[in-house]
Parts: sequence; C-alpha cells; structure tokens
Amino acid sequence: MREGMDDIYSYIENYLDESLDDVKALCSLPTVSASGSAIRETADHVSHLLQKCGFDVQILEKRQGAHPVVYGWCGGDTERTLLFYDHYDVQPPEPLDLWSSPPFEPEIRDGKLYGRGVCDNKGNIAARLAAIRAITAVRGSLPCGIKFCIEGDEEIGSPEMEPFIDEHKDLLAAEACIWEGAGVDRDGTPKVILGVKGLLYVELEAKGADMDLHSSYATVVTNPAWRLVWAISTIKNEDERVAVDGFYDDVRPPTAEEMASVRTMPDEAEESRLAWGVKTFVNDVDGLEYRLRHMFEPTATVDGIVSGYTGQGPKTVLPSRALAKLDFRLVPDQDPLDILEKLRRHLDRGGFRDIEVRALGLEHPSRTPVNHPWAKVVTAAARDVYGKEPIVEPNMAGTGPLYPFATTLGLPTADCGVGYPDSRIHAPDENIRIDDFLQGTKVIAAIIDRFSKQSG
Repeated sequence: MREGMDDIYSYIENYLDESLDDVKALCSLPTVSASGSAIRETADHVSHLLQKCGFDVQILEKRQGAHPVVYGWCGGDTERTLLFYDHYDVQPPEPLDLWSSPPFEPEIRDGKLYGRGVCDNKGNIAARLAAIRAITAVRGSLPCGIKFCIEGDEEIGSPEMEPFIDEHKDLLAAEACIWEGAGVDRDGTPKVILGVKGLLYVELEAKGADMDLHSSYATVVTNPAWRLVWAISTIKNEDERVAVDGFYDDVRPPTAEEMASVRTMPDEAEESRLAWGVKTFVNDVDGLEYRLRHMFEPTATVDGIVSGYTGQGPKTVLPSRALAKLDFRLVPDQDPLDILEKLRRHLDRGGFRDIEVRALGLEHPSRTPVNHPWAKVVTAAARDVYGKEPIVEPNMAGTGPLYPFATTLGLPTADCGVGYPDSRIHAPDENIRIDDFLQGTKVIAAIIDRFSKQSG
C-alpha cells in the first residue's frame, strides 16, 4: 500500500455499503440508450451524485438529439487537473429469461453484485465517486482538480462525441484522463489498458420484390437473401483475412515496447477457450500468437443476418429484403470513413452495386504509448493497492470514443476499473465481485494521490 494512504483506504472500507448502495441505485435505472429509456432520469441522478461530492455540474447537450453529457468540476489544492470519462447508459438486458434475477433490480449473491450496468459502466462511476468522497472526507479537500465527462450514448457508438469534444475543449481541458474501466485478470492481477480499437459498424441491405412472394417464384425473381450472403462472402477469406482492397494499407505496426508489453501478458488462451466452450481459435492460434492477434489485428465480423421467415415450422417464402449488420474493428492508423469508402468500392467491383451500405457507427482507434509517464502513474497506483505488478495492455480489443480525447484534448489515457473476466458485460447476469469494487476504488484514490504529486 502507498505510504500515507491507509486512512483513506480505511474510509473506503468503512463506507463500502454506502458505495454499493450508489451502484444499486444507479443500476435500478433502465438506462438503455438503444431505446432511449430513462436517459434524462439517469443524467439527473448522476448529476445529483456529483453534486453530493462537491462538484459543480452541468448537463450539456450534444448535436442532433444525441443523449446529454453530464459534466462535473471540482477544484483541488494544485492546478493539475485529472479528467474521468464514463458513460451512464447500458446495453439492452435481453434475453431476459437468462437472468438469474431481474436486470434492473440489483442483487448481491455470493460476494457478487448482479445487475445490468454494474460493471459497464455504472459500477465504475460509483467507485470513482467513492474514492473522491474518501479523499475529501479524510483530507478535507482534493489534492488536484477533477473533471467528469459522463455521456449517455457510449453503448450506441457515441454519436456526435467528436464535435462535442471540439466544442467543449476548454471546459474539458486537463493533463490526463482515466477511461471508463478495466479490472483484473483471471488470477486477480490488475490490468491497465492504454487504448481502444476503432470501429466501423454498417448495415447492408439487399432488396427484391416489393413484397414477400411464394418461394416457387425463386426461379424468376432474385432472392435478396442470396444476394446478401454472396456479397458478405466476398468481404472475408477463409483464412480470416479481410479481402477488401486496401483494408490493411494504413495499419500501424506495433512498437517494440508494445510488443514487449504483450509478451509479458499472461497466457489466458486455453482458459478462455474452455470458459467460452470453443474447440479451437481462428487459424488455431494459441499462446503469444493469440495475444498478438487479439491485440493488434483488425477484424470484420457479421453481427447478425435477418431475412424471410425464421419462426417455428416451415413457411415457403421468397423474402422481399435481407439485412445484415457487420462491424470492422480497426487499429491505428485505420480511418473508419476510409474503410467505409473501400467497402463500397469493393462491393461495386464485385457486382453488388444493388447492396445498400449504411454506416451506423464510426470511431477511430487510439493508443497511449506504454512508456508514457501517465501510464507509469496508473501502473504504480495499481501496484500500490494490489501488491503485484499490473498487466499493461496497449489497447483493449473493444471500442470507445477515446480518439477525440487523445487528439482534440491531447490527453494520455488509461483504463482501470472494477471488472473481472467473468463480469459478463453485455450479457445476462452481468456482475462484479465486491472485493474487486473495493480494490478498484482504492486504485482510483491512489491514482489521484500520485497524479497530484506528479511534476509537469
């Protein structure tokens, strides 16, 4: 433990129940951004939590009807300012029948707190506020300025986030940023994550007749489901390489430091394979090759296909339309708009001009260098609390709106949080372990302490 922090850690432990009550109250709100449920109610609730911690709060609007951002500011004893990015929206809870308890009625069982959003991302919001409360209660003030930027659109791709950051760059100015959250690995070792992959999320549509027809007319009427399947099959080869011309042109090779960081990561491939119930991984990768691919390779993924009749029993139908949703996870320096144009050209050249392409989400990839001083601050704080060397990952395999924070605001970023590998984010029975929440709160307190004493 970091010298001089024991009193703060004790406060965090003594007020654990109250902090968990904050998580429960937040997660009782069905803040599903995909449906627009409970958005304003949750923004108001988050504002109230910040105000209770001494923050000046504003609810700021994004463009074009996107969900609002909760902004909070509290000054400290030094001029240094730390920005926290979080989001108050959650994924839809379906399928409901796979939950062991109602998703918006948080419940503690066997040392775990269950409910939609307890890990992604409401539990991290509560943990950060709990750390701030502990510091101000014990020390009387914060050692540095702290800002919060808590949005309500992350789970639907953070629309309008880049112009929002540009419009409010003075308000959000800081020296460093803690991102939404990470956690520990399967052995309980803390993880520090320094970036995100980018995203191009598209919807493809093929159209046929104006209405569904009897399937006997497939002799003379084009089946849009076949058109769509044929088109999709050209996007990725059987060797798992994306076949879109120029897709890999701008991929930035990992640095020597990033490669070294991945080499020191624990080998969780076999454990993950068993936990997920898969026989082998893509191209039979394993060990270091598994980690390097997962960390540094871009992807193309079919997320879903819908067409015709899929109910119980037979129905011979020639569908009038077919829809597919695909996502491309991107790495530095791929540009989602550039990949979108290349996808359109790829389909046109392949004879699929009739396939409509609609972009539903675009986010750039971003990484903070693993040897950046900010990475060392966060890593040292995690080491203080856990008493073991943290795992440093150059980026997560997922996506978030980190790019404008890194480019427009010029901030180094790092993730740390309250999750663990079986937190089941985006799935039924999402959960966090109470001990992870406690330790994650202490790490935030240690980061604030170390950051306030950092020079430059």
